[in-house]
Amino acid sequence: MRTPGNPPPPVFGLSPEWLLHEGIPVADAMVLSHPEQLDRLRAACPEAVPTAELAGDPCFDRMLAERPYRERFQKAFGVRRGQRLVLLNSTWNPDSLFGDGGGDDVLPSLLPRLTAELPADEYRVAAVLHPNIWHGHGPGQVRAWLDRARRGGLVLVDPLHDWRQALLAADAVIGDQGSVSYYAAALGTPVLLGAASTEGLDPHSPVAEFVRQAPRLDPHLPLATQLNDLMAKHHPLPGPATLTTSSPGKSAALLRTLFYRLINIPEQRRPALLERLRTPPLQLRLPTVPLRILTRVATDPAEIHMSRYADPWYEPDGEGHAHLAVHEDTRDADQLALADVVFRHGALDDLRFGSPEQWTAEALARHPHSALAAYVTAPGACTVRTRSGPPVRLTGAPTGLDPAAAASALHAWLTAGGTLEQAIEEGLTVRTGHTVHRVTVTR
Repeated sequence: MRTPGNPPPPVFGLSPEWLLHEGIPVADAMVLSHPEQLDRLRAACPEAVPTAELAGDPCFDRMLAERPYRERFQKAFGVRRGQRLVLLNSTWNPDSLFGDGGGDDVLPSLLPRLTAELPADEYRVAAVLHPNIWHGHGPGQVRAWLDRARRGGLVLVDPLHDWRQALLAADAVIGDQGSVSYYAAALGTPVLLGAASTEGLDPHSPVAEFVRQAPRLDPHLPLATQLNDLMAKHHPLPGPATLTTSSPGKSAALLRTLFYRLINIPEQRRPALLERLRTPPLQLRLPTVPLRILTRVATDPAEIHMSRYADPWYEPDGEGHAHLAVHEDTRDADQLALADVVFRHGALDDLRFGSPEQWTAEALARHPHSALAAYVTAPGACTVRTRSGPPVRLTGAPTGLDPAAAASALHAWLTAGGTLEQAIEEGLTVRTGHTVHRVTVTR
């Protein structure tokens, strides 16, 4: 326990314990990104000051350069029109969000609530975990811990190659005192801290100041309300944007000049360039847990208001009728017998399932209590069969409404007294949150 007479613990990265060996700096050059770090270095370890070099932040520069491609990154992580990407991130120490969150065990309760409380067609959820978490526990254990959340639609982001792209794509970040949360704030993204330990942080550092000022996640309040308030009332903190680097866009040139000077050879004249961030592989993480769907059919104008919740612990709040949609590959096989809508994903020519018309007919025969079967064949299309009508095809924009959601909308329309012929003639208008989608229905 620290007492008033004991010195504070060494600050990570700036204390003599990290920088000196027998009183001599261990490095020929210590790269800093901002003069405020130099001021703190003078106070913490003056012997290392002669090695300090101000050379910006190449990691942040790479993100700044890719800002024009944000929409492309969002599509790569499966974000559809009208959805907002919520990114969880955790550093690797015991006080992190993936640790015990400072003793509150936030993450175990947070993960299932993200899919249970956030409407699936309004939010997309992804997670970036520090590489040391993967290394320390092993990929198999990490995936096992997050299995239910992943089956609810959580995307696990590659921690080495794609975390910057996920940060650029995010509309809101739930994190901790790690650098990813600080980078998010520097980019102007709203950040909610689920864990906020200042242990090991220099109390005078910009990161410590950010942790003290950033809004906190309240585990006892509804997540959707907190996230909506966070994004609606967001005002970027001035510190992260101005103190992350004093030389935005110039780190490549500054670092190369330093490196050539250290090895004592003439620097080449070609421009110094940083490697571009790759476009991540397409990650359409599809929920296979049971979906509880709340619908309300309005007549003026004719719209189907819909909210889908993946694996909710309780009946969703709100007005309207609820029904259950279940993926055929769900592990919750007992729920298939209760499903109003059964659906699956596959190619038009997948010999395992037959044609969409064949599979939908067989699915209704296998599940006699289901009212509708849907075979999703493309990002914007599916084939649907009801108990009484011919098979129809639902189509919409590839990045618009999830075809499985369109199938549930048709089920809601028919349950409310609408007819298949009306749907074919007029199409369907579906509202999820504040977004309106048009769905075409054809024989």
